[in-house]
Amino acid sequence: MAAVLLRNTTGGIRCLTKGPAFISTTTTISFSHGFGLLTKLRRSHSTTISQDLLNKKVQVYQSTSKDPYLNLSIEHHLLQHSHPDSYVLFLYINDPCVVIGRNQNPWLEVNLPALQEAEDIKLVRRRSGGGTVFHDHGNVNWSVICPPAVFDRDRHAEMVVRALKDLGVTTAKVNERHDIVIAGDGRGNGKDIFKVSGSAYKLTRLRSLHHGTCLLNSPRLKNIGKFLRSPGEPYIKARGVESVRSPIRNVDVDTEEFTKGVVDEFCAMYEEQCGEDVKLKRVGEEDVKNMDNIRKGMDELMSIPWIYGQTPQFTFSSRPTEDDPRERPPLDLEVQSDFNIQFTLRHGEIQTANVSGLKYEGRAIDGDFYDGVVSQTLAKGSEDDSAVKLYEIKDWATILKSATTGQAFKVSDPSLNSISEWLNKVFPGNHFR
Repeated sequence: MAAVLLRNTTGGIRCLTKGPAFISTTTTISFSHGFGLLTKLRRSHSTTISQDLLNKKVQVYQSTSKDPYLNLSIEHHLLQHSHPDSYVLFLYINDPCVVIGRNQNPWLEVNLPALQEAEDIKLVRRRSGGGTVFHDHGNVNWSVICPPAVFDRDRHAEMVVRALKDLGVTTAKVNERHDIVIAGDGRGNGKDIFKVSGSAYKLTRLRSLHHGTCLLNSPRLKNIGKFLRSPGEPYIKARGVESVRSPIRNVDVDTEEFTKGVVDEFCAMYEEQCGEDVKLKRVGEEDVKNMDNIRKGMDELMSIPWIYGQTPQFTFSSRPTEDDPRERPPLDLEVQSDFNIQFTLRHGEIQTANVSGLKYEGRAIDGDFYDGVVSQTLAKGSEDDSAVKLYEIKDWATILKSATTGQAFKVSDPSLNSISEWLNKVFPGNHFR
């Protein structure tokens, strides 16, 4: 059995467990004031999330899975089914993934071609708001669910700050954006400010969810930026939430020590609400595989229509417009000098399209008329009069060719190839999870 150190501190109890025993055991904390504290460690098996557990006043869970779709679905289950007056802490680590907010645009926030090349990084749209974050095994994700009456945007971020300070990260603090930041290395060396934890929220009538991720020792830190720089950004104007870029760094804290520290602080915060022992419950895929709503939650999060089709309305234009007067990068395409391509999209479907300045081949070339035919095809679809779904386009050459099928003209091969190559980079085909 691992060694256990107990110490009594103002405001609550700290239970420190050395080594991996924290992961493989259930910690039972009996709350009392002063000394004479009783802490037991016993071997734990994974636990089904029963309604009896969900009705407890204070609950602490840790996932044994690193599947981001499963972990977010467990979290959603806890939000929906835990008792309205309960306080819940859920901790988990995800496999490498980019996680966008509920109201964000993946074509704007994410370098999708880079994710495709990486192959081992998933794309996830969570159910809460906020900006885009990167998860891997060097991050610990923390989630607190509580009654709306006690919710505020800093309360549980400050809880994490206290855990970090106990671990020697003395400059950690919550900034005006409700993010956790550190100065320098977090231990008094350096003054530059770095973000180490961002937060997102989901509020319902009966419950409040505040969750965040903390960069502890991510091995991919130097590469995170390339996954979050979209090639479509210069051409897209979105109505959804756009991420605010900040310098980031690791805090160089062990994931197990951080997890223990956060559990300690959570238990200290809600000691008065707890009239019984608090047990750390480990949950994983085997425990929830027969829970229909969690499985349905996973199916939704993994679906292409959820990841891409939930995107709020946005516009795409290769030239400045009245609504988006930004200068665009020069395009080296085989097109007319007045070339422009402009879309309005909603839920990932092209609602309106305006294409001009393509080069054509055929009899009695009328560029304006042909541009109109191509525009109409993009906006309405070539067969069933339904909108073209951006996330279903495999190759832009196929779409542009379909616009002239059966016509006495076609887009010239050089024009078709150069435009398709560019659009395939901005809106890559073979959309993936």
